[in-house]
Parts: sequence; C-alpha cells; structure tokens
Amino acid sequence: MPLSIFGFQALWSPFFLLLTLVVIGLYFYITSKKQHWFEETQPVTKKEITAFVSAMLLLYAVKGSPIDLMSHILFSMHMTQMALLLMLVPPLLIVGIPTWVWHKIINNRFIKPIFRFLTKPLLALIVFSGLFSIYHIPLILDNIKQNELYHSVFNLFLFISAVLLWWPIMNKLKGEHQVHGLSKIGYIIGSAILITPACALIIFASQPMYATYSNGDAWLKAMELCVPTSTLSGLTLSGPELFTNMPVMEDQQLGGVIMKIIQEIIYGVVLAIVFFQWYRSEQDNAEEITQKALQDRQAYAANK
Repeated sequence: MPLSIFGFQALWSPFFLLLTLVVIGLYFYITSKKQHWFEETQPVTKKEITAFVSAMLLLYAVKGSPIDLMSHILFSMHMTQMALLLMLVPPLLIVGIPTWVWHKIINNRFIKPIFRFLTKPLLALIVFSGLFSIYHIPLILDNIKQNELYHSVFNLFLFISAVLLWWPIMNKLKGEHQVHGLSKIGYIIGSAILITPACALIIFASQPMYATYSNGDAWLKAMELCVPTSTLSGLTLSGPELFTNMPVMEDQQLGGVIMKIIQEIIYGVVLAIVFFQWYRSEQDNAEEITQKALQDRQAYAANK
C-alpha cells in the first residue's frame, strides 16, 4: 500500500517546513543585520553558514519529510531517524551557530549555571546515554509513541542531551567545558560504548520488543501523532505489515544495526579529524621547539 494514502500534510509537514525556513531566515537576519545586539561579533563564515543550513535541512528531512512517517511504520527507519537526529544534527548546529551568538545565549543568568553543570564531560556522557537507553525500554517507547505530549517532551530532552554530549568536543568558546587532544578520542569511544548495550539488546532480542511496531491497535494509536485523525478515520488499516514485507523481528534487528553503523561512521569521521588535528598540533609544537633550539644555538655562537 503506498504512503500517499496518508496525504500531503502527513508526508511533508508543511508547517514544519515553514518553521525551518523561518529559522534559517532568522539566522541570516541576526548574523548579518543585528550584530549590534551582541557585545563582540565577527563576520559569519561560509563554514558556519553551511553547517547551520545543513543542520536545519537535515532536521526537516528526519522530522518533517516521509522519513518521519516511515519511522512509525518501520523500527529500522525509526533508528535511522534517531541516529541522524542525535549524532549529526547537534554537532552541525554547534559549529553553525557563531561563537558570539552562543556566548549571548548561554550567558543568560538563568541558563548559565544549568548549562555549565550539564556540559561537564562525564555528566554529559551519562545523561545522554541514560536517556537514550531509557527511551528504548519497550514499555517507555510504546507509551511515548502513543502520546503526543510524552513524545514531544521526551524527544526534546533527548535532543538537548545530544547537544550537551557534543558540546565539550565541538565548541570553541573560551571558559566553556572542552575536551582537548587525545582526551577527545577517549570521550567519543566512551559514548560509543555506553549506548552499545541498548543496541545489543535490540539486535539480539528473541522476540519483538515494541507493540507499536507489532500490534495493530498500538500502531494505529501511534500513527495519530503524524497523521491527521480525519485522514486515519477514513482508511481501513490493520497494521504496519500493509506497507512492508519485512518481518517484525528482522526490522527490529536491522534497526539496532543501523543505529550502530551510523554512529560508528559519524564517530569514525570525528575521530579521524581529532587525530589529525592532534598530530598537526604536535608537529607544529615540535617545529617550534626545533626552531627555538636552533635560534638559541645561533645566539650562543654569536655571543661566544
């Protein structure tokens, strides 16, 4: 059965698309026209613009396009959505928003103490990994998927925790919590390890874990979050099997595998960047030491 039966609104979320475009427009307006709102500013760079626009378009793709609708039909698509939302969008946002805008935001007297506490590297690791693991407990995920308020609130907190996770290794603000050098590698590996148990339980489960993807009544309840009730009431649907030939167990296992693969690819790229930055820094330091030693030797020879 084609997804088109759910209608344009369910497939493309026009309100979310409009909101995405408004946010992008606001970004350009603030960074080009309203720099006087901030104490210290610098011209926004192409790298920052590219990162921010990419983050917003990717956010729309995973939450406003047919991917969001398919995430209610296939668990594997849900995990793809979560991997991109939590592993790729946050670092792009951190890089894309200029440091002087971040400085204004996080130095708010109400935000600053909370932000400083939650961005402590070890705490950020634990909070994100804990929320991610809790989210995928069957009883909790099924309830979140069938309640619009629970779904919105938990996903918001999970996304914020992902931003806090990426903050210590991506931000460039002086005075903020940062992980430097090879410590970044340990931090990233630690994050990969901490969410592995949740993925492993999903991959190696002996039976379907989530009623939302295996029970027709629970699935229809969950579909109300992304499809207008008026549209659903006019359709005769029994369950997600109408839209896929993939068995529930295979879909579930594939979901766990996809999450780990996407995570490992993104983390692998970041690890490579961190390693080469560290290596280049060490090379530069070695050259400086060598040059200084040579200059000292020359000065000594000249004085002698």
